[in-house]
Amino acid sequence: MPNAIKSLLFATILCVVCSVLLTAASTGLQSFQQKNAEVDRQKNILLAFGILSEGETTSADRIQEMYRNYVKSFVVDDSGRILHKESRGTNDLQLYAYMKNDELQAYVVPIDSKGLWGKIHGYLAIENDGATIRGFTVYKHQETPGLGGEIESRWFRKNFEGKKIVNQNGEFVSIKIAKGSAEDQIAAEKRINYVDGISGATMTGKFLTEGMKEILKEYEPVAVQFRQKNKRYLRTD
Repeated sequence: MPNAIKSLLFATILCVVCSVLLTAASTGLQSFQQKNAEVDRQKNILLAFGILSEGETTSADRIQEMYRNYVKSFVVDDSGRILHKESRGTNDLQLYAYMKNDELQAYVVPIDSKGLWGKIHGYLAIENDGATIRGFTVYKHQETPGLGGEIESRWFRKNFEGKKIVNQNGEFVSIKIAKGSAEDQIAAEKRINYVDGISGATMTGKFLTEGMKEILKEYEPVAVQFRQKNKRYLRTD
């Protein structure tokens, strides 16, 4: 057999063997990948609620235990009505509630917003008054490192804590990202609805502001329930 054919045959066999090994590895690790993704999702929800501290080292088992103990998941329609599994549709809204001592402390809204280069994914936690932001996390994005990518940094996310999604009259206005320092750019009476922007990332701030407003508007019927102090809302007993 000519050497050229031998080389071609060897390369073909090597490719087939490598493909089989990679496929087997991918299939075999799929369950681990799915579990890690689920744990990461739960971790970000716990961080948004403040149940898990920033920078705290915690095992996957502990994260899952904390999630089971404190977080309940709901699906609501566009009127804020809680839906049972059999009546859910594709356009319904996911909601997570932080329960402690059988009392609802806060709820989390998933943030899937347009960014400059792709989707921005995170969670926004709101206190049980339906108006005050408790925490914000970003777990996936495609923004430019060092610029728009700063949205995942601690200083930027901490900006949101204590801010309001309603104005001084209690009307929904969402939360907005200023072009630079909110203190320098925004009138004092409106600063409660603004966070500091990221230098050199104006477009990321613009897209995230628009995305958050669109998402929070969808969840406004939920927020209204809390602002009206409907104590039975989200209770399942």
